Amino acid sequence: MNYKLIFNLVLVGLLVIFIIQNVAVVEIRFLFWKVSMSRSIMIFLVLAVGIITGWMLRSRFGSEKSRD
Repeated sequence: MNYKLIFNLVLVGLLVIFIIQNVAVVEIRFLFWKVSMSRSIMIFLVLAVGIITGWMLRSRFGSEKSRD
């Protein structure tokens, strides 16, 4: 059996379970903004912003470190 395929199928299954369990609509307020969205989408967006921020900070400070 292909272990990579099994691993990917397990991850997809866990993702589907996560989405099904987090379909509740939450309201987010920030300053004058007010947004309502699914909890699973909000968690995904927060994760994506964190990954992008970490990647940008690492590339910014990592390049300065290599210059020294």
